Amino acid sequence: MEQWNGRYYAPLVVEVTDADDGKQVRTILERRLGVSRKLLSQVKLTEHGLTVNEQRVYTTAIAKAGDMIRLRMEQEESEDILPQPIPIEVVYEDDDLLIVNKPAGMIVHPTHGHYLNTLANGVVHHWKEKGERVRFRPIHRLDEETSGLVAIAKTGYVHQQLSEQLQAGAVTKLYRAYVYGVPEPAAGTIDEPIDRDDEQPHLRVVRPDGYPSVTHYEVIASYSGSGESGAASVWLKLETGRTHQIRVHMRHIGCPLIGDKFYGSEHGRVEEWELAAGRHALHAEILGFVHPITKVPMEWHAPLPAELAMLEQLLGAGQ
Repeated sequence: MEQWNGRYYAPLVVEVTDADDGKQVRTILERRLGVSRKLLSQVKLTEHGLTVNEQRVYTTAIAKAGDMIRLRMEQEESEDILPQPIPIEVVYEDDDLLIVNKPAGMIVHPTHGHYLNTLANGVVHHWKEKGERVRFRPIHRLDEETSGLVAIAKTGYVHQQLSEQLQAGAVTKLYRAYVYGVPEPAAGTIDEPIDRDDEQPHLRVVRPDGYPSVTHYEVIASYSGSGESGAASVWLKLETGRTHQIRVHMRHIGCPLIGDKFYGSEHGRVEEWELAAGRHALHAEILGFVHPITKVPMEWHAPLPAELAMLEQLLGAGQ
């Protein structure tokens, strides 16, 4: 990773145009780069955090056409995350982003009572081995048993930009799931509010006073010979990102995820194909967004892990 003076990440550079002549530095950075007030308040406190023509300035300084504004963020580390030599599958990495394919059974971030063997521990070790000082900033998270793509920002600016894309619905996140039953109609939208279950607070339920939650789905294939009500593979796209949203919504329409121990089927009979996955059958397969620095649209694909490929094979064999 490019560094400046061994303390900062590579700067964000803006050349002041005629249209920006006479404007405040803060206004130019907000308009040209979308830099948040919070980030500006952080960088202006460091010696070389905000400069015009390599001279330290305040955010209210007036810039002239031809000036070069540089915004430098200090290098950071996740000091509370212990590096562990855990294998991680890097799908893509540059100075600004890390995209990994998380296996099922791994928690993304350390939690109370679970400080080791998380994706964060492995990523921090990965960066340490490369000699990089980076703070672990996931853009989104996946449940422990959900496999697939996770995006991690390597600077505060990139995290801010991707979080805004996520909130604006500009991030493509496509999941593949295998469910009991076959959704009707074959494609549709589940627009049902979700909140905690009063009796079991660790679970979520659809409830009228819940938070707005929207999931789009489309049936990929149906397997009528699998069980009494059949089964299906489904594409799912989230419009909102509530905890357990896909699992709760699919259960709500009568098609819970195969293998889901909290929201799954309760028919009492276990088929061979139900045991194949060994966890709930959900995989974050496609992830896409505009790169915050290069502004180039990018998309990544994570193939089905072996256990879900086996599940699909068994479902098809039951036809």
